[in-house]
Amino acid sequence: MGLSNSASKVFGVIAKYKFPKIIQKNINKAYVNAFHINMSEFKPLEEYESLNALFARSLLNERELEEAFISPSDGKILELGSSFQNDFKENLAFSIKGSSYSIEELLKNSAKKEELENGIDYANIYLSPKDYHHYHAPCDMQILSATYVSGALFSVSETKLAKIINLYTRNERVILKCLIEGKFILWMVFVGALNVGKMHFTFDTSIQTNAANFDFTHTYEDLFVKKGQRLGNFELGSTIVLIVQKGHLKWSKNTYEPVWFAKKIADFV
Repeated sequence: MGLSNSASKVFGVIAKYKFPKIIQKNINKAYVNAFHINMSEFKPLEEYESLNALFARSLLNERELEEAFISPSDGKILELGSSFQNDFKENLAFSIKGSSYSIEELLKNSAKKEELENGIDYANIYLSPKDYHHYHAPCDMQILSATYVSGALFSVSETKLAKIINLYTRNERVILKCLIEGKFILWMVFVGALNVGKMHFTFDTSIQTNAANFDFTHTYEDLFVKKGQRLGNFELGSTIVLIVQKGHLKWSKNTYEPVWFAKKIADFV
C-alpha cells in the first residue's frame, strides 16, 4: 500500500472529525465556496457535522428519471467511445485524449475473454469535489458480482491521467458485473482516488475499500436493482467507468460534457 493510500486514510480521519459547531460551519462554508457547490438540492451547509458528512450529502428530494440509460452520478465525461486493439489484441480505451488503458487489465477477473471479443463501448465519468457523490443504477439490472482490486490511490484528475500511464488500471477499484435485460453485460468500475477514503455499497456492506492488499470477488444470486436505485457513494470524488458489450448502447453525450444522475446519457440499440 503506497503513500497515496496512507495519505487518503489520514485525510479520511480528519474529514470525519466533528469540530465545534461554529468552526465546522466555517469549514463547510469555505469548502462550498472554494468548489462553487450548488447546495439548492441539499440541506443547509451548517447542518453537516463533519466534512465527510458534507461530501456524502444526500438529495433532499428524488430526481425525476429520464427515459433510456441514465447517468449513474453527477460529473463530467472525460472520454467515451468504442474500444480499439493494439498489436497484442488487447482491447484499449482512452482515459483522456491520447492516454489509453487496457480493458482486460481494468476488469481483471470480472470479465471472460469471450465476453470482450466483439469489443466494448465505454464512458469515463469524473466526479469532482463539488459533485453529488452517490451513485445509482443507470437502468434495471441484475448484479452478478462485485470484484475488489487492490491498488494505489493516485489522483484521477485530468493532469494526472495525462502523466501516469494506465492510471485507472493501477488504482484501487470495485467492479460490478451486471446483466441488462437478460441480454448483455455492463461493467460499472468505481475507481478509487487520492483522498477518497472509502467507497460504500448499499447491497453489500462487507466490501471494504482502502483496507485490503488482496483481491476478491463476491457473487450474488437474484440480486436485481431498479433504475435509479442508490448503489452507494464515494467519500469525496473519483471516477466511474461504464463498459458495455459493443452495440447495445448509443451514447447521447460527448466528451467533456457535464452529466447528472437521472439524466439520459445513452439510448438502447
